[in-house]
Amino acid sequence: MNLEKIMIDLERKHPGEAEYLQAVREVLESIEEVVNTNPQFESAGIIERIIEPDRILTFKVPWVDDHGRVQVNLGYRVQFNNALGPYKGGLRFHPSVNLSILKFLGFEQIFKNSLTTLPIGGAKGGSDFDPKGKSDGEIMRFCQAFMLELWKMIGPEIDVPAGDIGVGGKEIGYLYGMYKKLVREHNGVLTGKGLNWGGSLIRPEATGFGAVYFAQEMLATKEMTFDGKTVCLSGFGNVAWGAALKVNELGGKVVTLSGPDGYVYDPDGISGEKILYMLELRASNQDIVKPYTYEFPGAQFHQGKRPWEVKCDVAIPCATQNELDKEDAMKLIHNGCICVAEGANMPSTPEAIEVFHEKKLLFAPGKAVNAGGVATSGLEMSQNAMKFNWPREEVDNRLHHIMQSIHATCVKHGTEEDGYINYVKGANVAGFLKVANAMLDQGIL
Repeated sequence: MNLEKIMIDLERKHPGEAEYLQAVREVLESIEEVVNTNPQFESAGIIERIIEPDRILTFKVPWVDDHGRVQVNLGYRVQFNNALGPYKGGLRFHPSVNLSILKFLGFEQIFKNSLTTLPIGGAKGGSDFDPKGKSDGEIMRFCQAFMLELWKMIGPEIDVPAGDIGVGGKEIGYLYGMYKKLVREHNGVLTGKGLNWGGSLIRPEATGFGAVYFAQEMLATKEMTFDGKTVCLSGFGNVAWGAALKVNELGGKVVTLSGPDGYVYDPDGISGEKILYMLELRASNQDIVKPYTYEFPGAQFHQGKRPWEVKCDVAIPCATQNELDKEDAMKLIHNGCICVAEGANMPSTPEAIEVFHEKKLLFAPGKAVNAGGVATSGLEMSQNAMKFNWPREEVDNRLHHIMQSIHATCVKHGTEEDGYINYVKGANVAGFLKVANAMLDQGIL
């Protein structure tokens, strides 16, 4: 495999798509040795086929606001690879959404879904629509207009979207309501549904729970646990919420949250009613964390900064891509951090990851660490197919087992000669091999 030639050709075809190109390079660098020792992958064009999506649907979404004015947004669905099963991946509603970000997320989703061992392929979608500050009526009308285009491309054995940033239970409800009306049947095509109409217990918390379960396994390789550990989180959405709950349950102390306005440092720990306040904060549609300090005066707010300057044992970035750079990585190491587990998708820059590897830090990528969300979505699909709901404990136990299995797979494929576990390589190689072999079995399509 000629990595540089592949990247040059890809950059020529897709200029300016920085996030997508970054994600592809990271994977290809990790799997280069595996590809070069398996000539059947090259002869079948596996790399050239896996780095391009099967198809991209782009559409306009006209909707009417509360003042009777027509608004127009762009909608997307990137169906990347379905070698293992129906396309699966979230919908993101946020002003930052563009094709590069969705292609990066969809590409990552292929390998993340592969790692779960569940029969699901990779996809992603969304819109530049911003639900912040919109009335319920406006959100409903937008979701209905969005689904009027998307429904033709999805189905329980074709493509099963879920939620993501800006798409929670409310939005999934409006989307599913319109889908159900159009196809005239209940078939569980969306995940993240309400508990009273097909949803799964712990789905909202699942990504955060899974991230902490994975980090727990990472610590165990050094014969450590979360008990007594100080943890820095970024973000304050579902992932950070779930992670904070599980860290506290395992005896750790969460001391930070963050938003676009800066970060909150709470030396007394974020637990109990403070975690419940995260839900209120997120529901306020302000997209800022500073009000936390009004409610809990012992906390400090740091305007325009990121939490990686705070002394901690474990860091779990849960916000967005490229939020942790080389300088942040150096600060974490200087302050004694021993473990970084990516709760978000690609939150660490390549330069930061290079630092973590040089210093032999415990570091694992989002495609492995945050796979608990899509894994639990897969469990929701299973429950829908059986017309049955598992109790909370069973879903949590299945999630825990899946995260332990993902960790074991990463260790198997990522352990280097000196014993250091390169989780990036382990996750990429394991995820790639399963998809690539399935593509080989199914012929040239």
